[in-house]
Formats: sequence, C-alpha cells, structure tokens
Amino acid sequence: MTMITDRTSGITDEFVAALAQRAAEAETLRRLPAETLDDYARSGLPELLVPARFGGAQAPFPAILDPIRRLAHGCTSSSWTLAFYTLHNWIMALFDEQAQREAFSDRPFLAPAALAPTGRGVPADGGFRVSGRWSWATGVMHANWVMVSALCGPDDAPMPALVLLPARDVEIVDVWHTDGMRATGSNDVLLHDVFVPEHRVVGVIDVYGGNSPGARLHDCTTYRWPMVPALALVAAMPALGTAERVTELFAERLQERVLAYGGGKQKDKPAAQARLADARVRLDALRALVDRTAERIDEMVEAGERVPPAVRADARLAAAHVVADSRSIIANLLEASGASVHFLDNPMQRAKRDVDVLSGHVVFDHDTCRELAGALAIGLRVPVTSML
Repeated sequence: MTMITDRTSGITDEFVAALAQRAAEAETLRRLPAETLDDYARSGLPELLVPARFGGAQAPFPAILDPIRRLAHGCTSSSWTLAFYTLHNWIMALFDEQAQREAFSDRPFLAPAALAPTGRGVPADGGFRVSGRWSWATGVMHANWVMVSALCGPDDAPMPALVLLPARDVEIVDVWHTDGMRATGSNDVLLHDVFVPEHRVVGVIDVYGGNSPGARLHDCTTYRWPMVPALALVAAMPALGTAERVTELFAERLQERVLAYGGGKQKDKPAAQARLADARVRLDALRALVDRTAERIDEMVEAGERVPPAVRADARLAAAHVVADSRSIIANLLEASGASVHFLDNPMQRAKRDVDVLSGHVVFDHDTCRELAGALAIGLRVPVTSML
C-alpha cells in the first residue's frame, strides 16, 4: 500500500483523538460536528486526490487508504464520511474540465455521490432536465455540491451517467434514523426537473472503466483507476481501522478486567489470550490483502494496461472479505468482553453497531462478490450490469 506520512496527510494522533471525543456527539447530531469538518479541511486530506492542475496534491490513488484506516481508530462514522468526501474529490476529477473548474472553485469540495441510477435525465437544449430520488447520500448535510446517477438521454437510448449539481438545487429528505453509522447523515435527496448543463454529466461506463474525460485530461495514473475497485477498497478501510481499534481496546481491557464470581483477571485466561492473538494475525492478513490488491491495480495502470473485469472482481471480493472479517473480529472480541461493553458510553459497542451497518453496503455483498470473482476466474461471462 502506498503510505503517506502524517506531515503530508495531517492525520495526527490529535485528530484521531478528537474524533473519538466527538463520536457520541456526532452520533446524536446524525451528522459530523463542525469542528470535525474544520479539522478535516486543515489536515490536507481533502486535497489528496485533487488534480495538480487545480492546486491539489494529486497523490497516487492508494495513498487515500491508510489515512482513512487510521481515522477509524477515532470514529467509524466520521472515517466513512471523510473517506467519501475525499474519494468524491477523485470522482470529480473524472468529469469534463469545465465541470472541474466550477466544482473545485469551492474548497473543500464536499459532495455525496449517490451511485444507484434511480433518476432520469431528459434531453434539453445544452444539457438535461433531471428528476428523481436517491438514497445513501453520505455527507449531504454539509455538502456544497451533489453527484447523483441517472439514466440520461432519449427514451429509446438512455445512458447511465453521473450528474453534478450545486447542493442548493436538491431537497434533503431526513430518513437517516439508524442504529449505526448515524453520524454519516446519509439522507435521501430529491430533484424536481432541474436543468444540468451537458458538461456536468459523465458516462458511468467510462468512469467504471477508467476512461473518463478526466482520465484523459490529467497525465496521471491516479485518475485511470477503475471506479468500483477504488470505491470498494476505500469503503473497506473504516471497517479495518475499527477492527484494529477494537483489538487495542480489548487488549487494554484484559489488563484490568476482573471476572465476576471467579475473581481472577481475564488476562490470565488462555481463551482470552487466544482470542486476542487470533484477532491480531487476522488483521495482519487483511492489511496484506489490501496492500497486494492495491499494488496489483496500481502496477497495471502505471503500465498503461486496462484493468480487466476479473481483476476488478477480485478487488471487490478482497474489499468484501476485509469488511466481513473485520466484522467477525469485532464480534468475536465483544463476545468475550462481558455485558459492560454494551453501555452506550463504551466505544466498543458503537464500533460493532457501525460496522454492522457499514457491511450492508451493496459493494460488500459477499455472495455476489464471490460469484462474480469465481465466474470470471474460470472464463465465464457475467451480466453487463454487474458492479465491476
């Protein structure tokens, strides 16, 4: 994995600790506290994947992974939201140059991206008139821009596309009342016959395949990554970072926890020691899987190669496995932590709730991921609508 230093990313121990201190407040607010957004802007993370032509850091794509993982040591919901804000700066860099100039004039660029094509764009002079309703708009409560996916074009030949528009043009529907990931503010958004100029529309097929207008505009491999592997790996990092933090908390708890009735310290129990060792070796394996997966794709784009569907499917499966095993590690450690970890002021219970909800993202559907990767590994064809 391509790492970046704290000095470059601004992801300091103080930033992570502040996220932990605000986690309960963020959960109550059902959005990020203003102080977290201020820290995020100061950290430099929003600029990480912004093109150099617009004053950004234009880092290699894998450089996003480690900072997001570390942020989850403070708050899973905050890490997830800031991950997508940062990733969506990268998606913005895939649009037409004029759209990028407009969007990157607002810094930091804060935008949700609702990728399910549940809207319709009807051709109009110079663009499209877009209507629809989209779910899972993570970070919309603080957005200055919004991206949604819609079927754009005439009725007989609609094209799935990403559409960019100012946040003031959308209506937010307050539906995000959940038992986990509450601070992400992932509400629904509505559009009612809003005009979007053509330069703010980009074809999904080009974006998914790494052949977008932005990929051709910027002379950098960062913007030639295919989108689904990029999305999946970034979105898996909050789960991995949370499992790491729960493992640390479990180890700290062992030092002091006295078992009820028996009176002995839990650290002296071989079963507890074994659970801790099991978590640690599984986390090492997950980190290695992320490294290898990211390096494989990065080597291909550096060589100017097209990333084939089988490799994209493997990357999606790797991300799904990271999330599933991180969730399992957390559940296994909480199972051995006693009832007191379920008090609402204990970060371990929030970690479990957050990762349980996070794992429901469609990109992590483990059965689908295994089916796609297995089919492509033996040369079978998969539906063109597959999320690859």
